[in-house]
Amino acid sequence: MATVMVKPINWSFRVRDALGAAVVAALIGLPMLGLTTRDGLNGLQIQTRWAWLAAFVAFAFAGRLVLQWTLHRFQIAPRRRLRNRPASTHSANAALFWAGGASVVFAVLLPALFAGNRYVVDTATTVLIYVMLGWGLNVVVGLAGLLDLGYVAFYAVGAYTYGLLSTHFNFGFWEALPIAGVLAASFGVLLGYPTLRLRGDYLAIVTLGFGEIIRLVLVNWGDVTGGPNGISSIPKPSFFGLPMQASSDVPTFASVFGIAYSPGQRVVFLYYLILVLALLTSVFVNRLRRLPVGRAWEAVREDEIACKAMGINVTNVKLSAFAMGAMLAGFAGVFFAARQGFISPESFTFSESATILAIVVLGGMGSQLGVVFAAIVLVVLPEIGRDFSEYRMLLFGLAMVLIMIVRPGGLVSHRAATVQSPKTGVRP
Repeated sequence: MATVMVKPINWSFRVRDALGAAVVAALIGLPMLGLTTRDGLNGLQIQTRWAWLAAFVAFAFAGRLVLQWTLHRFQIAPRRRLRNRPASTHSANAALFWAGGASVVFAVLLPALFAGNRYVVDTATTVLIYVMLGWGLNVVVGLAGLLDLGYVAFYAVGAYTYGLLSTHFNFGFWEALPIAGVLAASFGVLLGYPTLRLRGDYLAIVTLGFGEIIRLVLVNWGDVTGGPNGISSIPKPSFFGLPMQASSDVPTFASVFGIAYSPGQRVVFLYYLILVLALLTSVFVNRLRRLPVGRAWEAVREDEIACKAMGINVTNVKLSAFAMGAMLAGFAGVFFAARQGFISPESFTFSESATILAIVVLGGMGSQLGVVFAAIVLVVLPEIGRDFSEYRMLLFGLAMVLIMIVRPGGLVSHRAATVQSPKTGVRP
């Protein structure tokens, strides 16, 4: 059996590297750990916590050394390269298939597994909203390669479309859903058309401006959108016309099916509703990837000039990506408005776009299952850190940095090829 020779570690270089990590930790930890404010006789007073800062810097220095020694001692980087070779494509695809199936089964059984725990079901509903948004943005960023920093604008269009139609024209959830999707897709085309010549950072700046324009319109157009006060009393979705709320005037879900009414029924119904919408979104996006338009998205992402040389209409390809991604965000916005019962411009700030983009990047560009895992991490992690409210965002950012160090390609960097050979099952 052949043995792998491990070269001696260069400790001088590793110590310098660890010192650099300690300096960065000191700069980050100074305003967060080294300084704090306390109420005093003359107002707020700044107090220092040098012991905490020193412990944090020492931990960063020692942790960097341990990490470098572990990577060198156990040859982790070479093993990772071996694991990513094409020979493991079939096993990776099978693992992703079973992981996806297990995730769906767990999602279906979650209300039964946590019966009576409304907090868990509410959190899972929020995760599914971000999963649906992540899959929609994955069409634009992951498949078509178009960086969109204003994706929350389409989310807002869907939410306000349902809010206005339901409160002013008595539209139901199911009636407003397709209208909101079409309107959001129209806004996607409206954004995509003037940005066809832009790429990279310039495209990101324009989309960021578009998202802020939509938010400012919602704030200032008070006669229609309600301005900063938003829209309230948005009706909840029903089960084929049967409301989930208790009512003596009309038949309800509980009365028709002969079960005792419980406030938790509405929470479970909303959970299963967004679960169905998310699964339909996944099937829809996977189907689009196998159609010519999906293949054109990936071709434009890889080389736009080559696509033009082959006669592909790049204009239509980009517009279709913006429209499809915006339509899915509009659907998610309708559900968000129906679930909350109240919407305002504060729900659609740039931080939401950044979170959705982080879900796509951390999950793995173009990976459907990766978006699910990333949404769970980014939504559940802050909920776990509620007991550490003072350091909540510090822990959140640290976790994101660690994920990108360990998995720079995302949580699920591998994904099946869209075009496969019938003999080998890999990209020809």
